[in-house]
Formats: sequence, structure tokens, C-alpha cells
Amino acid sequence: MPSEWDKERKFEIEKVHPMYLITALCVVPFGVYFLLNFLSPLIHRLTAMTISEIYVYPIKSLRGVKVKEALGTAHGFKHDRTFMLLRITPEGPVPMAVSKQPEMTQFLQEIHGYNDADGSLRVTFRAFGNAEAEKSLTIPLTPDPSSLEATEITLHSSATRALQMPQSYNDWFTSCFGYAVQLIYIGAHTRAVLFDDMQPREPSPLTRFLRAPLPFTTRSIASAIGLRPTSPQRIAFADCAPFLVVSQTSVDDVSSRLPAGHAMDVTKFRPNIVVQGALDAYQEDYWGVLSINNSLDVVLAHNCVRCASVNVDYETGRPGKGELGDVLKKLQEDRRIDVGARWSPVFGRYSFWGVGRGDEVVRVGDRVNVKKVNDGLSIFSWPGLS
Repeated sequence: MPSEWDKERKFEIEKVHPMYLITALCVVPFGVYFLLNFLSPLIHRLTAMTISEIYVYPIKSLRGVKVKEALGTAHGFKHDRTFMLLRITPEGPVPMAVSKQPEMTQFLQEIHGYNDADGSLRVTFRAFGNAEAEKSLTIPLTPDPSSLEATEITLHSSATRALQMPQSYNDWFTSCFGYAVQLIYIGAHTRAVLFDDMQPREPSPLTRFLRAPLPFTTRSIASAIGLRPTSPQRIAFADCAPFLVVSQTSVDDVSSRLPAGHAMDVTKFRPNIVVQGALDAYQEDYWGVLSINNSLDVVLAHNCVRCASVNVDYETGRPGKGELGDVLKKLQEDRRIDVGARWSPVFGRYSFWGVGRGDEVVRVGDRVNVKKVNDGLSIFSWPGLS
């Protein structure tokens, strides 16, 4: 028989006012939701990843150069996509790409003197099936712009001035490709990033106040409250962003879709930074900001939507055969996740230097943590590519 003390301690829900119950039912789910959102970045931070590979592509769309470290800038890694090949057509010069000219994968690149003023780029034409046609060319990494004629070129609707390299280089590439091409160098010029959500806006009174030279004003304040930039992001000849980040865990998932004994070549995704150690494939879809060595922020702003270039056989320079030539189709089965590009599968994230960061060296082995996790998926918004 219960004692008087037990009777007093017994909780009787019938005596609780209905308003309290309704309030609890409304508040508790929200509390759990915000708690999970608060803990998610902390969990990611405790699970450190590392940079396993770094690539630069001096001449856009040719084979990449794997390096142990690279100097990162707001416009991309030093020497990354500073040159571009154009196909000469009756309508005018047209930027070349692996998806349309798969033979571009037959050109290997080597950098000599990455940090030297007189550094050079050695390009070797492999000529699959014709060893006698193999040959090499050496190009200065930073040509003297004073001797080069200026030109105008538009890549993915984003225009820039560029510099025409000497005709001898054009002749060499033309002899390799078998059709007329031109090599151009971006020099000190840059292109505008055209993602709709990254376009600068006229500064509001609040923005002007926060950007005023007051003692307590910092760039991080503006970044933290989500202020739009008032000047556009700029890039070289990279498609849409200065950096492309991919996860090795996701690359392994693609490998699992291929026939036994075959692994996906990560360079077909054209990454700049490969991150190793993510717990699950495609976690990067929701990554908002990565922190490198707890000091450098990299903002993952948009998905990279894929084209037929991932189907190319890099050994032959031709479209792949069988299942190895159906990588795009395999990704389309479950990776069409971006409503801004409904028919294109997503792999990797277009990324940008953190607000106010200067030039910094990034190295293989650097520690990587997820600093921010987005609530939802980003929406691709580059005009003409979505």
C-alpha cells in the first residue's frame, strides 16, 4: 500500500493544464532540432580529415600536375588554369574542353620551379598508339606580358582580356591536334564569377557602417552576419570557382559502381583539393565551410555539376568503352540532387577563399575540419550552365 509520501510524489498527467502540454509538444521538437544543428558542426570538427592530394592545371583541360603543396590565392592556386587552348573555327576562337576534345587528355604537364620567377611548364604529347609522334614543349610559367598581344575571350559567359602566346606555341599544338589551335595566357587579368547568389549588391547603410574604419570593425563581423560582397569574386580560366574540393570517400563510392578491379581516376573530376577521412560518401554536399589547420577558411559555395568528361578514357584520349564509359550515367542514377541543374549529376564542391584571407600555402597532410554545415543543398545558378 503506497505511503502518503508516495502519493504526493506521484505525477498525475490529468492534472496538468492542457496549455502546458501543447507548449511542450511545440517547444521540445524545436529544441531537439536546434540542439542537433548546434552539435552537428562540433561532431564534424572532432572528426578531423586531411588533405590527401593537391592538383594544379596550368593549361586548362590538359592533364593535371600533382603537387605536395601549392600557394593558394583568392583567384585559385598559383599557376592553376592560367593558360587556355582555343580551337580556331570559322566563327572565331572557341575555348577547348575535355568533354568536346577528349584528345586533350593526351597532354601531360610538368612544372619546374613552381616558385621561381623563371619557372617553366613542360608539356608532353603522348600520342596513344603512335610512339613516334610523341614530343615535348617547354613554356614559361609566367611569360613576359610586355611582348604579348592582347585579346578578348569569353568562357561560360564571363569575359576577360588575355594575352596571345607566340605563334610557335600555336604551331606546336596545332601539329599535335591536327587542327588549328591557339594558346592564350591570362596574365594579370581575371574573370567574374557569375553565380547569381554571389553577385555584389549596393551596400546598405548597415554594410557601410560595418565597413567603416572603426576600431571594433573586422571582416569577420560582416562575414558572420552574411553581408553580400560589394565587389565580385574573380577567377582565372577555371570554369566557375577558384577551387574544386572533392572527398576521397565519395571517389571510392564511384569506384564501387565500376566493374571489379577498376578504380575511379580522381583526376577525371579535375579537383584542386582531395580530402580524405569523411565518414560517409557525399557528406560534402552539405559542407558550408572547411577549416584548414584551424586557421584558413575555405567556403564551399556551390555544387560542381558534371558532364561527359568523366567518361573519357585518359589512356587513349577517346570516349571510354563499356561501363568505364558510363560513369556519367551511373552518377545520374542518384546524384541529380541540385534543382538548379536537374539533369546533371553532382560531384564535388566549387569553393572560395575565406573572407579577407591573403595568399597561403596549402599542403598535403594539412588537417581539415568542417566548420559549418549547411541546412540544405545549394542551388546552382551560373547563367547558361544550369
